[in-house]
Amino acid sequence: MAATPSKMVPLGTKAPYFRLPDPSGKYYSLDDFADKPALLVMFICNHCPYVKHIRSALAQFARDYIPKGLAIVAINSNDITQYPEDSPEKMAEEAKEAGYIFPYLFDETQEVAKAYGAACTPDFFLFDRERKLVYRGQFDDSRPGTALPPTGADLREAVDAVLEGRPVPATQKPSLGCNIKWKQGAAG
Repeated sequence: MAATPSKMVPLGTKAPYFRLPDPSGKYYSLDDFADKPALLVMFICNHCPYVKHIRSALAQFARDYIPKGLAIVAINSNDITQYPEDSPEKMAEEAKEAGYIFPYLFDETQEVAKAYGAACTPDFFLFDRERKLVYRGQFDDSRPGTALPPTGADLREAVDAVLEGRPVPATQKPSLGCNIKWKQGAAG
């Protein structure tokens, strides 16, 4: 299982605009979350072992933080021609089975993944009220095949800081996961 690290986009980067559909065809955009004090944009997919490893902890993370004011959106940018298990129909099934309570959107053109500098699944981008990037990195130190259970410790620490008006820890470790499955000739 080859692992791809996140690109560690520069802190302070403004959140790129997006407008994407969920599997039911409902569109969500960056503007839909404007009233929230923080926004987490996650690039995930259905089939990646790294995402599967944190799936339950990610669902619990959302249940813990959405009531506190964190907006969360997940985006799947994989090429579904090569990876049909990541199709919108399968995304709807995955969201229901995993207990995801956040929008799970499909980036068919892969333009949003490119705009964010997403490289792997999972890849996390946390923005403050002004939608400036304050955290990009791992969920936690847990990985498939390790004895460490996923807790989201790194991401929780960053979100707590933003919601409490404190500086986010400067030490941020890259996320690690499957590379985004780019369409032929479209690598980000």
